[in-house]
Amino acid sequence: MAAMSSQSDQSTRRVEGKPRVIVTRALTPVVEERMGELFDCRFNESDEPMDRDALIAAMRECDVLVPTVTDRIDAAMLDAAGDRMRLIASFGAGTDHIDLAAAAARKITVTNTPSVFTEDTADLAMALIIGVPRRMREGVSLVRSGEWSGWAPTAMLGRKLAGKTLGIVGMGRIGQAVAHRAKAFGLDLVYHNRKRLPEAVERMFGASYVESLDDLLAQTDILTLHCPSNPESHHMIDAQAIARMKPDACLINTARGDLVDQDALVEALESGHLAGAGLDVYPEEPKVDPRLLAHPNVMTLPHIGSATAEGRAASGEKVIANIRFWADGHRPPDQVLDALI
Repeated sequence: MAAMSSQSDQSTRRVEGKPRVIVTRALTPVVEERMGELFDCRFNESDEPMDRDALIAAMRECDVLVPTVTDRIDAAMLDAAGDRMRLIASFGAGTDHIDLAAAAARKITVTNTPSVFTEDTADLAMALIIGVPRRMREGVSLVRSGEWSGWAPTAMLGRKLAGKTLGIVGMGRIGQAVAHRAKAFGLDLVYHNRKRLPEAVERMFGASYVESLDDLLAQTDILTLHCPSNPESHHMIDAQAIARMKPDACLINTARGDLVDQDALVEALESGHLAGAGLDVYPEEPKVDPRLLAHPNVMTLPHIGSATAEGRAASGEKVIANIRFWADGHRPPDQVLDALI
């Protein structure tokens, strides 16, 4: 309770003058221009990711740090940062890159930018849900190689979507947005979540709750992941989980790379147990396992689930609003509740 009280007191302390804000990556010009008008900003003109030492140096020199989901901020870094920085206004919805407990212990407010990327990420997930069963990656390669010999009754046979079962792991905002889209394609929907949704929501999507992840895996033709990265979800899709999936099932991951045991995924693809995969995230970005790149029915994308001009602009506006509320002595609208623990 004491941590909660001190965090609240800290977040309502007004900042005199323009706060010094350091932004770790290049943002869209409109967002940077607006931030520059409102705050004493230092931008990363090269857009090169900051290493650990550079991040610590930045934290020592700013009142507000604006990192992205690729900037890992742990307890040791926060301890080395000194006492000047009081707000981490993260650009992006995820917070697993920040040690929230360590931030709370140092009375550092943490904010994020939720909701703005929900529709964008769901659109991309749906593209992969369609593209992998229809072997689109293989088809594009065939045409571009010049080896396509024309239409034939038995050529490039994929799988239709209507009547197949889509398993959704994580039925939050993005999972529900995917369900909304998938329903229009005639997919049967089952989902696994920490908490069951209200019956009215299930009826709206035509989705059935499956309490056991193992049971959901056994039912699905296409599995799509929409859950956060944490110790409990790390490698939740491992060799044993994949073995429970139907032969010729497809795996879609637009959430976090470490949800899937990559070696187990590759083995299942190469053995033919899985028919394909659609991936927008990887365990060691920007590295992508060459075995995934070589597989004919693995669609590999460069973490573009949130990459729309509209979404990035909206995220920037949320960052600005969070900083302004904090600097004026008010609770930021997107303060991360976990930071109060």
